[in-house]
Amino acid sequence: MTTELPAQAPALTTNAKNWATMTHLSAFIQFIGIPAIVGPLVVWLMRREDPYVDYHGKEALNFNISFLLYGIVSAVLVIVLVGLLLLPAVFITWFILTIVASVKAAAGEHYRYPMTIRFLN
Repeated sequence: MTTELPAQAPALTTNAKNWATMTHLSAFIQFIGIPAIVGPLVVWLMRREDPYVDYHGKEALNFNISFLLYGIVSAVLVIVLVGLLLLPAVFITWFILTIVASVKAAAGEHYRYPMTIRFLN
């Protein structure tokens, strides 16, 4: 299923860009023991009336849910030693792509994460 990116609004407010950026950066909440999907979910639920924040919130949620699943599969594959390579690769990829998405959102661009299962459209 191919979906097109929404047309970029001609005049995005700084507030919309900041909240969209926060949908991505809030995933780093996992470093204090809270699952990475909680931060983007909270921000998205608070600010989804703005189309730009809604788009980035859904992207962040889809990405973090997908990478949670990839991490679980990698953790299970540690049993057969493949996960020893996959688990760090999943984490590093998650970390880098989260930063890239945050920078793109702050710049007013619509960013689409690679390797993401689209749970929310």
